[in-house]
Amino acid sequence: MECTIKWAGNAQFIAETGSGHAVVMEGAAELGGNNHAPRPMEMILAGAGGCTAYDVVLILKRGRHAVTACEVKMHAERADTDPKVFTKIHYHYIVSGQRLKAEVVERAIKLSADKYCSASFMLGKTAEITHDFEIQDSDS
Repeated sequence: MECTIKWAGNAQFIAETGSGHAVVMEGAAELGGNNHAPRPMEMILAGAGGCTAYDVVLILKRGRHAVTACEVKMHAERADTDPKVFTKIHYHYIVSGQRLKAEVVERAIKLSADKYCSASFMLGKTAEITHDFEIQDSDS
C-alpha cells in the first residue's frame, strides 16, 4: 500500500493513494487552515468507521441476512498533550434490515472489532474502544 502527501499551500495537503484517488486534508483554522477540508485526525477516525462498517455489512451479507443499511456514528476523545492520540472512541452502529436478530448484528460487530478491522485494531493500541448498536427494521 502506498500514499503520497503533497503540500498544497497554507495548511492544506493532498493525499494521493496507491489506488489512484485523491483526498484533501487541512489543518485547523488556528493553525492556518481555512476549514475547506477534513483534519487529518478526522480522516483517521473516518477510515476506522468505514473499515468497520464495511466489515459488518460484508459479514451480514455473507451470512445471507437481509441488511439494507449500516451507519456508524463515532465519538472520540483525544489526549490533552502532544502527541494528541485518541484515548477513547465510541462506535454507535445503526443497522437496518429485514428481520435482523440482535445476536447476529452483535456477532458481526464483534468479529469486526476483534478480527477484521485493522484500523480499529490499531487505534485500540492507544484508545479505549466501546460500541453499541441499534437495529431498524426495514420491513415497514
